[in-house]
Amino acid sequence: MAEITRFAPSPTGHLHLGHVASVLHAWRAAMESGGRFILRVEDIDTTRCRPEFIADLYADLAWLGLSWPQPVRRQSQHMAAYRTALDRLAAHGLLYPCFCTRRDIAEAAGAPHHAPDGAVVYPGTCRHMDPALRAEKLAAGAPHALRLDMARALQWPGADVLTWHELGEGPQPANAAAFGDVVLARRDVPASYHLCVTHDDALQGITLVTRGADLRPATGLHRLLQHIMGWPAPRYSHHALLCDADGRRLAKRDGAPSIRSMRVAGMTPRQVCAAAERGNGISAVSSGTASL
Repeated sequence: MAEITRFAPSPTGHLHLGHVASVLHAWRAAMESGGRFILRVEDIDTTRCRPEFIADLYADLAWLGLSWPQPVRRQSQHMAAYRTALDRLAAHGLLYPCFCTRRDIAEAAGAPHHAPDGAVVYPGTCRHMDPALRAEKLAAGAPHALRLDMARALQWPGADVLTWHELGEGPQPANAAAFGDVVLARRDVPASYHLCVTHDDALQGITLVTRGADLRPATGLHRLLQHIMGWPAPRYSHHALLCDADGRRLAKRDGAPSIRSMRVAGMTPRQVCAAAERGNGISAVSSGTASL
């Protein structure tokens, strides 16, 4: 089967070895099947995503020898499409406005339950709000997020038997309920990762999603959104995350060495790819001895 894969980074910093490992999974799955590799820029968070990081990720990927069809889809340029998707969910009665702050949620949750991604599961405060009060707040322009009414969503025909296909493992149960009433649009960002990624995977015809194991639990939620919206379900392949010498996953926020710094240090694209594939993390970079 000719696979259509994608690499979809968020340009909040420079690419590091973990990104290289991820993009190589997607690239090779497409090339070895005679398919197509797509680059997508997930820049909906305009406060953290910067144009210079987008330019640099293009340069880094080209330096590694990768190519992709043009134009590249930048999510920040397609907010109207995500708004249409939200309107469809709202028309089905599956969204409600949430006026709670983080502090409100923490105080209401008491001993909170946590979703698989570590977020506090929302206790449902605004789900039970008096309709008149809700209308009053909306009319006054009160800041709010839009949450998925998970209980109602799980009543959608067929939602209780959903699965997703993990490459090499087969069908997996889709446990969307663990996320609770997840946010699909925020006060500061008018669409969420979960909504945008499922929308764009469907729009771009992605047949195989390759991504890090940290996103595996979210696949159940994504399958629920795909099912409700009538979007096709790709197969998934979740790969291990690269870690540093102390066993911590490589992350931009923790100062993981960038591809650009490796270039300056004299490493070749071949060496960088080899280090990423071996999963050596920082130890392979700091020594400067990575080789095939």
